[in-house]
Amino acid sequence: MSSIPQRANGSLAPAAPVTIIEPSQGWVQLRLRELWDYKELLYFLVWREVKVRYKQTAIGAAWAILQPLLSMLIFSIFFGRLAKIPSDGVPYPLFSLAGLAPWTFFSNGLSQSALSLVTSSNLVKKVYFPRLIIPISSVLSGFVDLGLTLCLVLLFGLYHGVFPTANIVWLPAFAMLAFMTALGVGLWLSALNAQYRDIRYVVPFLTQFWMFATPIVYPSSLLNEPWKTLYALNPMVGVVEGFRWSLLNTGNSPGPMVAVSATVAIIVLISGAYYFRAMERTFADVV
Repeated sequence: MSSIPQRANGSLAPAAPVTIIEPSQGWVQLRLRELWDYKELLYFLVWREVKVRYKQTAIGAAWAILQPLLSMLIFSIFFGRLAKIPSDGVPYPLFSLAGLAPWTFFSNGLSQSALSLVTSSNLVKKVYFPRLIIPISSVLSGFVDLGLTLCLVLLFGLYHGVFPTANIVWLPAFAMLAFMTALGVGLWLSALNAQYRDIRYVVPFLTQFWMFATPIVYPSSLLNEPWKTLYALNPMVGVVEGFRWSLLNTGNSPGPMVAVSATVAIIVLISGAYYFRAMERTFADVV
C-alpha cells in the first residue's frame, strides 16, 4: 500500500506532471514548438558536431579553408586556364571560390545530415527529444566553416581589386537558402538511410553529380531563356549565383532564378520534414 505525499499542514502535495510519449498516428504534425523547447540540446549538438569534426586533427579548423582552396586551385588550372571557361568578367580563381563557398557548406551539410540518425543511434534509442534536432544540428554546424570560407573569398577579392558593394546585405538570405536546401534534402536522406543503409553509398554519387549540375566551374550566363529559368529548378543554382552577385557584383540581380530556386527549396524542406516526422515512429527500432 503506497502512501500519498502530504504537506506540513496536512494538505495533499500536487502530483508531478507526467508526460506520456506515444508514436504518432495518421496525419503527422511537425510540432516545431518542441524545437524551441529543446533549444539548449540543439546548441550542444551543434557544438559537439563542430568539436568532433576537427578533433585530433593536425591543423584543426584550417581544413575548412584548405578544402575550398585546393578545389579552387584544381578548377583554376583545368577549367580556367586549360578549358578557358568564362567567369563573368572576374578572375577565374575568385569566381570559382565564390561558388565553392556555398557549395562546400551544402555538400558537407547534406552528407552529414544524411548519416546523422545512424551515427546518433545510441542517443535516439535512449531518450526522447525531437529527432528533427539531429539533422538540423548537422547542417547548422557548417556555418562555422562557411564563415571562414567567406573570409577567404573577401581576402581574394581585395587582392584582385574586387570590393564588396551594397549587394552584400543579401548574403545572409542566400546563406539561409543554402541551409534550407541542405536540410530539406538531408531530412529525406536521413529518414531513408535509417531504413535502407544503401543511402550512404548513394550520397557521394549524388553530391558529385549535383556539383556539376550547379554553376560552380562555369557561369549560368552560358544558358539562354527559358533554359536558364528551368536550370534554376536546381535550388543550388540560385544560391551560387546569389553568392557571386552579393560578393563579386557579377551581372544583374539573379531575381527570377532565386525565386524559382527558393520555391523548390521550400517544397523540398516542407515535404522532407513531413516525411521525416512520418518515419520518426520507427527510428528507434531500425537505427
